[in-house]
Amino acid sequence: MGVPIDGKKVAISYKGKLKKFIYDRSANGLRPPCIASILIGNDKGSLFYIRNQSKLCKEVGVEFKSIVLEESVPEKSILDTIDRLNLDSNVDGIILQMPLPSYLNEEKIISKIDHLKDVDGLTDINAGKFYKGEKCFIPCTSQGIIELIKSTGIKIAGKNAVVLGRSTIVGKPVAQLLVNEDATVTICHSKTKDIIKICREADILVSAMGKPRFITEDFVKEGAVVIDVGFSVLDGKMVGDVDYDAVLHKVSFITPVPGGVGSMTPIMLIKNTCEVLK
Repeated sequence: MGVPIDGKKVAISYKGKLKKFIYDRSANGLRPPCIASILIGNDKGSLFYIRNQSKLCKEVGVEFKSIVLEESVPEKSILDTIDRLNLDSNVDGIILQMPLPSYLNEEKIISKIDHLKDVDGLTDINAGKFYKGEKCFIPCTSQGIIELIKSTGIKIAGKNAVVLGRSTIVGKPVAQLLVNEDATVTICHSKTKDIIKICREADILVSAMGKPRFITEDFVKEGAVVIDVGFSVLDGKMVGDVDYDAVLHKVSFITPVPGGVGSMTPIMLIKNTCEVLK
């Protein structure tokens, strides 16, 4: 029987370290870190994420500025808002809630964020530094995934890892992080042939597709570590890409949905922001 990886428990351990860092700053007369969040429109998923971000920031002592702009806001107004935050010495991290309304130029807006405040690791500068192996901000969800795998005590080096999904936010960066940990990595996507066969060879399987309960017992190698990044609503319930109940008996470790990867993303965001001040 597989062991659930408790993302909340791992996040709590990080929370303690961050609270100490912020307490020590305060004891030395220094201000707390500050994150500025920009939301354009009223996407329900983003609103849910912002509430979690704000709550967590309050718990650890980080200032959280929420900036909500109308969905019809001109692009220039968004760029001007980012400019002001870039120049504000009291703002340490800037996050742009995704997705953006379709009429906006996503690449142009992301690129406007100062890479030194890009705590979500989305700008071209941070992406380039990341893939060159230089110090930079790394996308938060991908960082969280690696921390969850490490929390199991298994050694990543030498393992066969399969990543399902090739997004620039999760799939590609988590694949690169696994390579950095000396795993042998295969990325699968919608055009991959014999996907079940490939997945069956994975010691570590990371699914970030957004297809509810797509990963069944047939996909999973005996004793594999399974990380489920998917998040969907099916029959009124939050579920992941993995058919959790069907594969639990076969794996060594697995992340539940909810309570797994999603618990790590906001804490990694705060970690990145604190590192601006180190």
